[in-house]
Amino acid sequence: MPVSVHSDKLPAASGSAPVEIDVLAVARQVLHEEAGALNDVAKALSATPDFVNCVQAILQLKGRVVVTGIGKSAHIAGKIVATLNSTGTPALFMHAADAIHGDLGMIQPEDFVVAISKSGDTPEIKVLVPLLRRKGVPLAALVSNADSYLGQQATYILHAPVQKEACPNNLAPTTSTTAALALGDALAVCLLECRQFTAADFARLHPGGTLGKRLYLKVGDLSRQNQRPQVSEDAPLREVLLEISGKRLGATAVLGPAGRLAGIITDGDLRRMLGSFSDLENLKARDILTPRPATIDIDDFAAEALVRMQQRNITQLVVLENEQFAGFIHLHDLLREGLV
Repeated sequence: MPVSVHSDKLPAASGSAPVEIDVLAVARQVLHEEAGALNDVAKALSATPDFVNCVQAILQLKGRVVVTGIGKSAHIAGKIVATLNSTGTPALFMHAADAIHGDLGMIQPEDFVVAISKSGDTPEIKVLVPLLRRKGVPLAALVSNADSYLGQQATYILHAPVQKEACPNNLAPTTSTTAALALGDALAVCLLECRQFTAADFARLHPGGTLGKRLYLKVGDLSRQNQRPQVSEDAPLREVLLEISGKRLGATAVLGPAGRLAGIITDGDLRRMLGSFSDLENLKARDILTPRPATIDIDDFAAEALVRMQQRNITQLVVLENEQFAGFIHLHDLLREGLV
């Protein structure tokens, strides 16, 4: 639907007529243009061996990857650094303007520098490049213009060709920053694959927040904090009631010979029992238990416990260790950890 935007809301001359803007059409056009640019970047990868050689050089690196840029490219550089660090490649961000005012000292002889610049000809880059060459560190140029000063001086060219910005004035960095960011992601993922970086490795670098907990928190980390309600198969109803109410998990395990898990009795089982039995006084745990309850191993991920609870529409699982009863994990445990 076209949206009417009046001239007093636009940086237009006084007295100009209202402007009709189809917002969704503009948004789609931006996305199509940027998607087309990414296809061009993908095609450009085959034109030179530099990308592959750059990946190989970083894999052999003893130091860190230092990513630098100016303006909007600096913001992209910061994000690429964050992605590299979180996927197993040590990296640092260095602002190109600050580099010539002291930050150049962060670069060590065994480091590798990636400089991001659409034009490759900005004044700051032209000052910085000779200083980097003097340090003798490898330099990769992530540029749109491969024939620029930066492109000509670099050891490797990471070519991100962009014909036009999505900005209608072809001024605001839009398509070019998207292309640079995507090529940086491609570099990080290639390094990740080559290092055989696993979800467990990722978890070690992301211990905080829900994401980290999903990747490292085990069932035993939670179940060991709970009490372990259990009764024997011969336990009378009164003992079952006291165990469930006293341990406050809404259930108790029923154990047979040698500690074998025979079943489970829940609050719901007790309520259903009232309508099924007339002689409550002589009931034993074996009479009302549910055999083959849902279980999970103590070394499984807590996130897996949530999946099993959701699949069965239940609120607790029996935890096993070496096929023996080891406790319970409850939905409230997962809620408390923010996994739900």
